[in-house]
Amino acid sequence: MSHGKKYWNALKKAPKKPVTLEEAVKFAKANPGAKFDETVDVYFNLGKELTKGDTAVRGTVKLPNGSGKTVKVAVFAGGDQAEAAKAAGADFVGLADLVEKVSKEGWCGFDVAIATVEAMKEVRKCARILGPRGLMPNPKTGTVTDDVATAVKEAKGGKVDFRMDKTGNLAVVAGKLSFDADKLVENIKAVVSAVKAAKPASVKGAFIKSMTISSTMGVAVSVVVQQDAE
Repeated sequence: MSHGKKYWNALKKAPKKPVTLEEAVKFAKANPGAKFDETVDVYFNLGKELTKGDTAVRGTVKLPNGSGKTVKVAVFAGGDQAEAAKAAGADFVGLADLVEKVSKEGWCGFDVAIATVEAMKEVRKCARILGPRGLMPNPKTGTVTDDVATAVKEAKGGKVDFRMDKTGNLAVVAGKLSFDADKLVENIKAVVSAVKAAKPASVKGAFIKSMTISSTMGVAVSVVVQQDAE
């Protein structure tokens, strides 16, 4: 991707070594990369050794100040559960019809998919479509549940799923650049805590190798990582 003048000017001013989280947020807010309200992401490098065996890192985090994003939620459910999902604000609700739309048409017009335990028998037909996109409902992230109303409200209210990629990197949404600095810092601290909590028991030593924050079109800033004592 080619960068504009704003980016290159910000890059000249960017810290050349890791800074505190507060300093990184201050820099990001003072140096936006676009005219629209950019999303702020936190990037972690957890190391390639974590890509082997059963050490894949994944989890969820409830952002205390919300994500600032409009989240579209699809719920695979029938009967009373379907009605509960609609009442909670789900954007798309269905079972056989929704499964067919995804599995046969490849439709994925949503950000979060939730399913009841019973519905998962049918939702598995969508695995080849939803899996690669990180949208497959999973009990570990609270998206396979019989309390669909709560799951919908959490997804709409700032609950974010995260999953490490095949290279040991992890990206998590932390809010919008328009957020007050203290609210962004609070959200990012919640993200860091959630990622640390997802550390596999078999991993020893430094878990987070490096951490940076960046707005959608902005310059990435490296943040000092506080390692927990073993």
